[in-house]
Amino acid sequence: MADTEEENLQSQIDEIEALSSIYGDDWCVIDEAARIFCIKVSDSTDDPKWIICLQVILPPEYPISAPPLYQLNAPWLRGQDRTILSDSLEELYLQNIGENILYLWVEKVREFLVEKSQTSDAADQGTSLKSTTEENYVDDDHEILLGAELSYGLFQNSIVSGYMNDSEATKEDIPTVEHGEPISDRRSTFQAHLAHVVSPLQVKAVLNKLYENKKIAAATHNIYAYRIHSKKTNTFIQDCEDDGETAAGKRLLHLMQILDARDVMVVVSRWYGGILLGPDRFKHINNCARNILVEHNYTNTMEESAKHTGKNKHTAKENKKRPDK
Repeated sequence: MADTEEENLQSQIDEIEALSSIYGDDWCVIDEAARIFCIKVSDSTDDPKWIICLQVILPPEYPISAPPLYQLNAPWLRGQDRTILSDSLEELYLQNIGENILYLWVEKVREFLVEKSQTSDAADQGTSLKSTTEENYVDDDHEILLGAELSYGLFQNSIVSGYMNDSEATKEDIPTVEHGEPISDRRSTFQAHLAHVVSPLQVKAVLNKLYENKKIAAATHNIYAYRIHSKKTNTFIQDCEDDGETAAGKRLLHLMQILDARDVMVVVSRWYGGILLGPDRFKHINNCARNILVEHNYTNTMEESAKHTGKNKHTAKENKKRPDK
């Protein structure tokens, strides 16, 4: 066992040295002791239009018996694009089990970006970089800073910082999905959905289950975040998705962190009504999420418990509206 771990470590060291030499300043060491690294990948070295940051953690079992854990960071990368790229990386690993995979992953990401650049004209790129509503604007400079800070914090505490053995991420049953009460404002409607999750596999299963509902699938945005607590390492596996509503996923995850919500994911669907809501949209997203987390006892702060003491839960449940099938 010790020989295998030593062999893995030496293999990782050799791989990192090679990658650092190949990619230069684009290669970044986040935490060498924790084996956390990041590389900026673009479609062009001269005038890059599409950029993805590939962040990885190398577990002790890599490369012989486990893959790296990874996170793809780009504000425009969502929906089908994210799924296609993730599937490509996972397929590459399965084709090269037991071998060093990072160089192949980086070049696969680059290939994806080059292909995207070649098939998109300037107008398409402008559209792709924006949300599907007109509200994808940053309110002020503080919001830009906040987004950057939360993005960095995400990486520090995300799926890459809480390694989870494959044995833990077994194919559990699809969790039950609960639906919160909708909030409507100026023809836009927001509704939260919640599920108990204990592995990223369950997160994917819940999303697939939700998208089977035609109304949810047709929502302008399906923003989500999840937090899974690993008792073994006392760390959190967590991530979020804006789905075109810039910074909404990070705000939702930040709310869950404040509430100390554990082993749960929240999806907030928004159906855009054609009238701009400005910052109010973030208020509605967080209110929907907070309400459903409190209702199902996923908050661990005294403040939130006291704030909702005395509310009639039974009435809320009776009035809860599920999306139309």
